[in-house]
Amino acid sequence: MPHPVRVLIPPPLRDRADLRHPGGVYLLLPLLVFVLMVAALVDAITRREDQVKHLPKFAWVLFIIFLPFVGSVLWFTLGREWDTAPRESMSFGDPRRWSRDEPAPPAPASRPQPRDYRTTAQQLADLEREIEIAELEAEVRRRRARGGSSSSEGSQSPEAG
Repeated sequence: MPHPVRVLIPPPLRDRADLRHPGGVYLLLPLLVFVLMVAALVDAITRREDQVKHLPKFAWVLFIIFLPFVGSVLWFTLGREWDTAPRESMSFGDPRRWSRDEPAPPAPASRPQPRDYRTTAQQLADLEREIEIAELEAEVRRRRARGGSSSSEGSQSPEAG
C-alpha cells in the first residue's frame, strides 16, 4: 500500500514575525545584543580616560566589539566609573573643551600685533647686525673690566669721571 504524501505548508509570514513564535525569539536576542553593544560602544568611546577603569579605553572598545554580550556587560559592570552626580554629555573633538575646571584662555589683545613685512634675507641680515652689536658690546665690557682692574687705585678711569 502506498504511503500518503504529506505536504508541509509553512505558516504565514506574519506568524514568523510574532514574538510568541520561536522564530521571533531568534530574531529578538541578537537584536538586543546588538543594541546593548552599540550602547556600550557609544558610552565607552565618549568617556574620558580618567572615567575608564581596569583597562585602557581602546582595549575596552576591542573587547566590546569582539565579544559583544560579555564585553558590554563587563563594560557596564566593571569598566566605567559610575558617577553619583549626573555628568554633562561629552562631545567629540578637542579634549581641551571637555574640562570645565581649567580657566578660560585669555582673550586676544584688542590690537593685533604688527606684521613683519621684511623678507627672510632682510631678517637674517638684521639678526647678524644684532649679533655683531652684541659681540662689540661684550668686547667693550671686557676691555673696561680689564682696564679698571689694572689701573692704580689713586687714578680714576675716564668713564667714571
